[in-house]
Amino acid sequence: MAQAAPLILASSSIYRRALLERLQIPFQYVSPNTDESPQGAESPDALVRRLSLAKAEAVARRHPDAVIIGGDQIAVGPKETILGKPGTADQACAQLAQLSGQAVRFLSGLCLLDATSGRSQVDIVVTTVRFRALEAGEIRRYVERDQPLDCAGALRSEALGITLCEAIDSDDPTALMGLPLIRLATMLRRAGFTLP
Repeated sequence: MAQAAPLILASSSIYRRALLERLQIPFQYVSPNTDESPQGAESPDALVRRLSLAKAEAVARRHPDAVIIGGDQIAVGPKETILGKPGTADQACAQLAQLSGQAVRFLSGLCLLDATSGRSQVDIVVTTVRFRALEAGEIRRYVERDQPLDCAGALRSEALGITLCEAIDSDDPTALMGLPLIRLATMLRRAGFTLP
């Protein structure tokens, strides 16, 4: 199918919207308004899978005829510490100080949900980032300039955050920016969308 059902991105993120625009498919975006708190002793993998699906399902309730893209991202630091969006500059600085000199896994969860049939595809793309040893002054300058308050692990890799990295390893270069387009394109083709 060329695109029978409307495609909706379940996100208020301008970064995810900009990434999805690269695929040149018409889409709408709707904020999912989902509680992103971990549940009990939930593993990092289970958390991003659950949240990606929950965001898509929240939008599906309002748009039952659509195909919905849900996504979530967390950073997994030392001792399996889950780091989400810092929200404040102080918390962003604290996260980056914790990640200094560490290899950190960023888990990018992705869900494609056909609201009409209820069929979903859910997956995770793992990106490993090795942070340089960071000094407090450079962390503060980065946070002041880039304001990565809405980025998991306070890393905005598409901007100055890249200067904090020593190495990045991923099967999908867009995963760290919040929407793994290689994996998403595969899911969309499976769902009947024509790409390119």
